[in-house]
Amino acid sequence: MQDSLPISLRVSVTDRCDERCLYCRPPEGVALVSHEEVLRLEEILRFVRFVRDRFGLAKVRLTGGEPLLRRGLAELVRGLAGMGLPDLAMTTNGQRLADMAQPLRRAGLRRVNVSLDSLDPDTYRRLTRGGDLARTLRGIEAARDAGLVPVKLNTVVLRGINDEEVVPLARFGLEQGCEVRFLELMPIGEAVPSHARWFVSSAEVRCRVAGAMHLEPLAAEPGSSSGTFLARDSGGRTGRVGFVSPCSEPFCGECRRLRLTTTGRLLGCLGQRRGVDVRAALRAPGGPDEANLARAVEEALRAKSDGRCFARQDLMVRIGG
Repeated sequence: MQDSLPISLRVSVTDRCDERCLYCRPPEGVALVSHEEVLRLEEILRFVRFVRDRFGLAKVRLTGGEPLLRRGLAELVRGLAGMGLPDLAMTTNGQRLADMAQPLRRAGLRRVNVSLDSLDPDTYRRLTRGGDLARTLRGIEAARDAGLVPVKLNTVVLRGINDEEVVPLARFGLEQGCEVRFLELMPIGEAVPSHARWFVSSAEVRCRVAGAMHLEPLAAEPGSSSGTFLARDSGGRTGRVGFVSPCSEPFCGECRRLRLTTTGRLLGCLGQRRGVDVRAALRAPGGPDEANLARAVEEALRAKSDGRCFARQDLMVRIGG
């Protein structure tokens, strides 16, 4: 079944970010990779076109770091949109989205996921180490107005920090016409030392949300990482609420997701200890080495983890969120 599904590709366009979330980056920040190490926009376009033509590609999602910090992002989106991809999306923290939503929609971006871990300004500032909740909320509104829909709101649930907000966040999604997706914390990078203390299972989150509104399970989409429910509150408002459960309910059986890091390493899974280099093949003398690109993609697909061990020391900002 898995091999018959098209590939979904996450492309990290930068390792830079204007927030330092507790579970993602250390407070002092990280050493940034050099300009020469970062894939150029034309190299990203070549790789995506190659995977589309050779392997089939259902979705490209632009990530980071914070993708809105990458110079030329609209031009990259325009180039990707011109390939006729079935789905072209982006994950962002929303801090710069209010100004960029319309240009990105005009360039061909279809939808966005926005990280929203709290509706309390102080908690949001603490979680992101300085982020401005009001800016992210303006970004969500701008994305909706620009037609980047459905807008999905990603919440990483942390015990003792924001777990008491899951019901208000679900209600906010219904009010705003956005889908809220509650994510289990993975033991990766900065989250490793605190994982046992912070971890909240999707089952617990579902139970809390179900105590405040009716949840009706929806049929799973092939290859989806989210268990999605139709939610209805006491006021009659309806919307979708999702639960992403990599630790307690692995979704690896139908996973065809690949990740391309900022420096051109291809990962088949967050559970992989290493990736496959594609930058060298993209920069081969005389043009891209397609034989080596094909081998890299095939190796990444073969090496996909069984999903039972996500623990790794790499920072998520270096892998791509």
